[in-house]
Amino acid sequence: MSSVSVVIPCYKYGHFLADCVRSVLDEQPGLDVRVLIIDDASPDDSAEVARKLAASDPRIEVRVHERNKGHIATYNEGLLEWADGDYVVLLSADDRLVPGALVRAAALLDAHPEAGFCYGRPLRFRHGGPLPAARTRSTGSVVYPGHWWLERRFREGTGCITSPEVVVRTSLQRKVGGYDPELPHAGDIEMWMRLASHADVGYVRGADQAFYRVHGNNMSTTDFGGQLDDIRQRRAAFTAVLDKCADQLPQARRLAGLVDTRLARQALRRAYRAYDRGRTEVVPVEELVAFARECRPDAETLPEFRALRLRRRIGARAMPYLQPLILSAVAERGREWLWWRSWKRRGI
Repeated sequence: MSSVSVVIPCYKYGHFLADCVRSVLDEQPGLDVRVLIIDDASPDDSAEVARKLAASDPRIEVRVHERNKGHIATYNEGLLEWADGDYVVLLSADDRLVPGALVRAAALLDAHPEAGFCYGRPLRFRHGGPLPAARTRSTGSVVYPGHWWLERRFREGTGCITSPEVVVRTSLQRKVGGYDPELPHAGDIEMWMRLASHADVGYVRGADQAFYRVHGNNMSTTDFGGQLDDIRQRRAAFTAVLDKCADQLPQARRLAGLVDTRLARQALRRAYRAYDRGRTEVVPVEELVAFARECRPDAETLPEFRALRLRRRIGARAMPYLQPLILSAVAERGREWLWWRSWKRRGI
């Protein structure tokens, strides 16, 4: 029987804890599962809630910080100091697992020792709303070569994982180390890539693996000003992977070129879309352009820069009214509609 250690960091999320823990201990049959709740000095009754849960089930342990250490230190405490199962999961107290998720993930990792971690499809739902219907029957699995999967991340310039749907081989987690405190908002992306540089990546097909709660306190939530911070953090995450895993990635220079091009184009796209939406006063357009030039000194040769130059000529006031006449604006609106529709299907 495979064993799974589940680390649940908690800060002011005590009201979610019972449901989160129930999804781990009551809905994953046939596994040896243990839970560690780490309360990071919450000012509310989260610690009390955690202790009551532990008193009712010997599979639950609780640690309570006397002072707040922050989420990265809390993650690493559980992952590196406590977890001793075959596999380890980091699950935020406001998220929950889909029934059977750990069973499906453990079966994949048991069958494929070359896979260092696996994930599946998460279901996003809005805080206060009902859980979306989840698929619980897998149609199989696939194992991607780690370096192939890693290159896709560099080509896309972003991650494809939210976090609660991931199950990691504990031995690999210890080998690569914990989350990077220098990456408070992109440490998860960097972690998945660091794992993939050392091992292959499994994916559970057909079934949904976790519920991810969307609300105003999510670490990933950003406003217009935060868009620049977000893209800078992502570049720092990719750079960190290349630095830490240099001995595993002989193609590092090519990967750096791929992600720099992608991020430069994303920054310029955000800049020119500010003109389309009449939001140049709130979107840091010039800073986004400067960032694009940091990534690609020849950023002016990119098609997104030409689109931005056209909008500057038209002007911020007129551009929102002239969108139907600008091909790139029409194409961008279509791209955003497809993105919105895809997330709508996932429960948002």
